[in-house]
Amino acid sequence: MNNAHISSLAIPGSVSSSIPITRKMPAVALLAFGLLTLYFVGFSMAPAAHNATHDTRHASGFPCH
Repeated sequence: MNNAHISSLAIPGSVSSSIPITRKMPAVALLAFGLLTLYFVGFSMAPAAHNATHDTRHASGFPCH
């Protein structure tokens, strides 16, 4: 068997490691921003913002109380 052929085979689970970190950062930053926004609006004292987040959590299936 040819060793060059064996070394070129893809290893399952190694796909994400080939994506440079600079390509992942915008997605990670956007996810963090969204989660932080949801967290702070959910605990805000403004009734409209709190109720909108509360209803969104129930619609998404997340328990909140």
